[in-house]
Amino acid sequence: MLEGPVCLVTGATRGISAAMAEALARMGATVVATGRSAERGQEIVSRIIRRTGNDDVHFLCADLASMAEVGGLVQAFMDRSDSLHVLVDNAATVFPTRRTTVDGYEEVFAVNHLAPFLLTSLLLPVLRGSAPSRVIVTSSYEHRRRGMHPDNLQGERFYFSQQAYAQSKLANLLFVYELARRLEGSGVTVNAVNPGLAHTNICMDSGWLIGTVKRMMDRFSGLSPEEGADTGVWLVSSPDVEGVTGRYFQRRQAVRSSRFSYDVASQRHLSRISEELTELSAKPSV
Repeated sequence: MLEGPVCLVTGATRGISAAMAEALARMGATVVATGRSAERGQEIVSRIIRRTGNDDVHFLCADLASMAEVGGLVQAFMDRSDSLHVLVDNAATVFPTRRTTVDGYEEVFAVNHLAPFLLTSLLLPVLRGSAPSRVIVTSSYEHRRRGMHPDNLQGERFYFSQQAYAQSKLANLLFVYELARRLEGSGVTVNAVNPGLAHTNICMDSGWLIGTVKRMMDRFSGLSPEEGADTGVWLVSSPDVEGVTGRYFQRRQAVRSSRFSYDVASQRHLSRISEELTELSAKPSV
């Protein structure tokens, strides 16, 4: 059982992230949940405390579509804690039409990839200092459906919601494999997880057609948020995966991801692009 580690979980106001935050709190961890809505955040914190009896549960509000707010989230977290043992990058979104963020980036790419890239990168010093520590990034089976399109990375030339989502989930894997290689021997492990098709609200703002299909899939084959969270909770808590890094898991098993996801040149290329877009080199280290 976990006792005392500090865990930061993004997108934790509902769905799989909320289930993960509750499971970690039940194990005795200090949990810091994040989300866009302060009202929902306080509701989820109160619910977790009530259900688990663990009052060391907190909330930080940030819109991950804004790189400035990602930086603010890091600073707010560091104002509270100088340790971080578990980082769960789970927040994600999808839209039927192309939308841009305050930074001018396509929103699915920004929230699903650039935000976890920047958040994790800025928190690396404290993760290293807290080692052994674990980073979990939520990907999806959808990553297999599309490759990367460097000339259309943010839907500049054409936009399809499924392609944008699939490409962002492939970007998650490229990021995980590249970061795991860079952190080899540091005591920080980095893995990806496919939670499966769970009952969440991720497609409910994506237009009536996508929302209807998602509701039908949930009805006949969807997992509960708790079931969807199971492999992620296991990854951050089980001694069975201590020291395991750079892997892709589903149903508590390491599985192969798409062939393209293992392309080292693509991993490094995406890392360089992400560093430029997030202006990582200009950010102060924590």
